[in-house]
Amino acid sequence: MSFGSAMKTIVVATDLGGQSAGALGYARKLAAGYGARIVLAHGLDPVDYAVVDSVPGRLRSSLTEEARAALDALAAGLLREGIPSHSEIRQGAVAQMLVDVARQYQAGLIVIGTEGMQGAGPVIVGAVAEQLVRLAPCPVLAVAEDWNAGEFRPTPGGPVLLAMDRNEATEAAVSTARSLAETFHRALIVLHARTPAEASAFLNPCATTLEQFGVQSGGRFPVRCIVKDGNPSDVIVEAIAQYQPSLLVAGVKRTSGTPGLHGTAFALLARSRVPVLCVPPEVAVESEEAHVPVEVK
Repeated sequence: MSFGSAMKTIVVATDLGGQSAGALGYARKLAAGYGARIVLAHGLDPVDYAVVDSVPGRLRSSLTEEARAALDALAAGLLREGIPSHSEIRQGAVAQMLVDVARQYQAGLIVIGTEGMQGAGPVIVGAVAEQLVRLAPCPVLAVAEDWNAGEFRPTPGGPVLLAMDRNEATEAAVSTARSLAETFHRALIVLHARTPAEASAFLNPCATTLEQFGVQSGGRFPVRCIVKDGNPSDVIVEAIAQYQPSLLVAGVKRTSGTPGLHGTAFALLARSRVPVLCVPPEVAVESEEAHVPVEVK
């Protein structure tokens, strides 16, 4: 299923503390563009309550009532904008809660807000975002709180930037980037970080990439392919500063042979204030094996 056809429901992680304001704002734009509904998902903060069962019942009840009132107000605002909305309040670890909600509503996207000032923030990269990309049945969009503030405000009508990396998620990432560029009438910039071996051989990855994945420069939106030499995360961060995209799309693998936090996608989450859309392989196996945590690159 393509990104566009799957975008009937968007799950937005709502913390009620302001950190998710940027995420909800971006989700509004996507919902309006794709005619999608928004599910506002809220859970008890696992940082405050390491074990949900240990929270006193009276406190749980007051937290739920407070959250329900806040979510109802947000949902009412969305309805006034013509965006259908529903809310879910659940207890448990945030990442698994969001995955469960996304599966229940067959969501095409999960949007999560992250702290500004430090990009997406090292804490979020090490916890919720990493688990989400490992487990989510759909793409995950991380929006830094200050993504649209001050010197980090994107150029109006900024392009969609696709970080091209050859892995099993490449086809899904290209399809997603094309859909976004076409839906919002933006230019698509396809960025290759050329390896030292490719550079020494004078290889130009753009020569075959666009044709291979069906991206046509003379299509419904402008397409530009750029090749830069260097470390992928450094190259992409530099390209973000140069081209000021409205969104960065990156395909991510669900498995890797090395342990720990690593990989271009997570480096970008930690360094970029531009919203980062992590796209997993298009086909997700719905089995017990699909729920086993694995390393992501």
